[in-house]
Amino acid sequence: MQKPVVEVDTTIAASAAEVWQAMRRGAMFPGTVIETDWKIGHPITFKGEWNGKLFTDRGEIQTLSEGRELSFTHWSDTDGSGKRPLSYHLVKYRLEPSGKRTRVTLSQFNEGKETQLDAKTRAEFEKNWTMMLEGLKQSAEGMR
Repeated sequence: MQKPVVEVDTTIAASAAEVWQAMRRGAMFPGTVIETDWKIGHPITFKGEWNGKLFTDRGEIQTLSEGRELSFTHWSDTDGSGKRPLSYHLVKYRLEPSGKRTRVTLSQFNEGKETQLDAKTRAEFEKNWTMMLEGLKQSAEGMR
């Protein structure tokens, strides 16, 4: 597998099972409604509001190992077609339990035609993914 274009991580004061439960409840994309049946090869949809604009992001679940790993393709459905564009992301969450804590690593891989990122775009993705992990951390730790 290629090297991720962006990778961020955090340690959460919760078990991997608690982190997984928070992810399934939507905390991996705070403020969004996630629609999926949690099966490999099936669609996953994220709906919400970002900077005052409604959005629908789509993808397909690629890997799912409860309490350990989840990956899915991800793209913004800007034209409303629901079809995957020529360039999109693969987002992977890895959970590594360590006692009563869990290290969560979020990696973004670019797929398709445009896979390179300039420094500004990379920094924006890192900022956004770090914010996503912080939301997951708050949710999982708040379940205790």
